[in-house]
Amino acid sequence: MKDQKLDKSIKIHDAAIIGAGPVGLFAVFELGMLGLSSVVIDGLPAVGGQCRALYAEKPIFDIPAHPQILAGDLVDNLWAQAKRFNPELMLGSQVDQIEKEDDHFILFTNDGRKALAKTVIIAAGAGAFLPNRPPLDNIERFENKSVFYFVEKTVALKDKKIVIAGGGDSALDWANILCEIADVTLVHRRPRFRAAPESVTLMEDNVSKGKINLMTPAQLKSLTGNDGHLTHVVLDTEGKDTVIEADVLLPFFGLMPSLGSIEGWGLDIEAKTIKVNQSTSATNMDGIYAIGDIAGYPQKLKLILTGFAESAQAAHSIHARLNPDKPLHFVHSTDMASQLKR
Repeated sequence: MKDQKLDKSIKIHDAAIIGAGPVGLFAVFELGMLGLSSVVIDGLPAVGGQCRALYAEKPIFDIPAHPQILAGDLVDNLWAQAKRFNPELMLGSQVDQIEKEDDHFILFTNDGRKALAKTVIIAAGAGAFLPNRPPLDNIERFENKSVFYFVEKTVALKDKKIVIAGGGDSALDWANILCEIADVTLVHRRPRFRAAPESVTLMEDNVSKGKINLMTPAQLKSLTGNDGHLTHVVLDTEGKDTVIEADVLLPFFGLMPSLGSIEGWGLDIEAKTIKVNQSTSATNMDGIYAIGDIAGYPQKLKLILTGFAESAQAAHSIHARLNPDKPLHFVHSTDMASQLKR
């Protein structure tokens, strides 16, 4: 154990939730509905996970009752729903070790803090993500100044000359969004795209209307600029150099997932996912559950909606574990209106 002298004043929660993304936040609500307390731990400084940090202004279309909702607004709503149950928050901390002591777990973080809980729910998405960096000389000089791998605020890109590189969903989604407020050039190495058909159709429509300048087949070759600020992007277009004026480069060549310390906790992991019992969300380690994209089982659909259902399953499993002699009479939220209207 890292520290034999644990502070006895630290509250032992019913569940510790690792990850404050949409699924982790909904787990707080589901636990609270069953009268269970929680502590939420996340390495980011605010709740919302990648939806908040990376895609806050990107629309989501597959949330029930929301034909379209921005990712940032979704996590705002989930937090408003969850905070009724007063979860403890430990933000800006990453769990790097878990140990079992008597009837509870001790979760040690990278900044020296501890959390105590009777059970653990891992809702860490697909872990941490690192962008695939294009092989361009001196690209590091431009990163976080005029080369970005994620879009945080679209307003900061208004009226800019933007080069977007890539042929997947992120590249086409952002090209279709940003072409309404900026001068957008989309660069891809081949004329076929890997994005959703609807996104490809919209992109082609925007190209025909002159909203997007499409360069294909083409590949990034080099960057020019001063003090980290781009002036031009040089493309290789079938063996010829094509120079494009640019204020910003957005390369979307995919992300490399990393589970980090989770891989050393003794969990049954395959293909970067934790194997769970589909009906309970339980892992191979007694008292530890996994939900959301990090949880795996046959025919799993990696949707936020699926993660929401898994949150409820895990909460009910935990209630049964902690209260084996107390039958749970399932209560609908409509029957708790007086308690939830706070």
